[in-house]
Amino acid sequence: MNTFSRPIAVLGAGAWGTALANSIAHKGHVAVLIDRDDARAHAIADARENARFLPGIVLSPNVEVTADVSALSVASAVLLAVPAQQMRAALRTVAPHVPLGTPLIVCAKGIERETGLFMTDVVAQAIPGAIPGILSGPSFAEDVARGLPTAVILASPDVALAASLAHDLSSTSLRVYHGPDVRGVEIGGAAKNVLAIACGIVSGRRLGESARAALVARGFAEITRFARAFGARPETLMGLSGLGDTVLTCGSSQSRNFAFGEALGHGLPPSQAAGGKLAEGVFTASALIAKARSVGVEMPVCEAVEAVVADRVTVDQAIAALMTRPLKPEA
Repeated sequence: MNTFSRPIAVLGAGAWGTALANSIAHKGHVAVLIDRDDARAHAIADARENARFLPGIVLSPNVEVTADVSALSVASAVLLAVPAQQMRAALRTVAPHVPLGTPLIVCAKGIERETGLFMTDVVAQAIPGAIPGILSGPSFAEDVARGLPTAVILASPDVALAASLAHDLSSTSLRVYHGPDVRGVEIGGAAKNVLAIACGIVSGRRLGESARAALVARGFAEITRFARAFGARPETLMGLSGLGDTVLTCGSSQSRNFAFGEALGHGLPPSQAAGGKLAEGVFTASALIAKARSVGVEMPVCEAVEAVVADRVTVDQAIAALMTRPLKPEA
């Protein structure tokens, strides 16, 4: 039984938001899926399918689809499935409809490029009085929508809230762990997108599995150093939102960041490599490197990705620079 007496709202009707809403509804809860575009919301509601993002997945009868953001005023919690760089604008739009003390759980993986803020800090700025949290981990929307076994983690400074919401989101196919390390969870989810681009480049350039394995190991080490500098717990990075998500997105073309990197490796310029799809790591890279430099953390792999994405160096120049760095003990 839902420990919350009111519906759970999902803001953002992309693939991930739709999958989450359907997963919640299949457990018997009422999920309100909000697409702020009235025409899109009506199309999804009428077809009982999000044909653009999750074709073939039938929505549960317990999913209510609407463009009316006032529905947030009666939600027990709100899952924010809006892309990271659009999060602030979306929150400004819905802020008048979010009651004081509402849990706002970020389901995007990124760092705001213009300000360098982590997503939960964006939430705290945009809607003071809300309770920010983060949901992250190794999860493709299609897997969750199809009911394939998936595990993620929900972090909130309110430990009791995290446990209650994790219980309500969990099902026989979606297992939600919980914990207090918000910063560790959001850093793991955001930074691994940049590393996934690097791994995609290796694949597209056909540099071999040995190169990809080395890149993952060294890249993950620098992400861990970065996270520690911002107060994250090392064990969090070794969990679902760090190591787990890295394993998933650094080896599959189903990851939009990996696919973007593959296109770069095949020779496409950054302006064309996304193919019209959103790769959050493209926007996160510059913010990640700026924050790393502000605390004196070296991130050579992620710096190389940022330089390639910004079109300052070629893929071959970035590879040569990494391979000719001074030799030193592994750390």
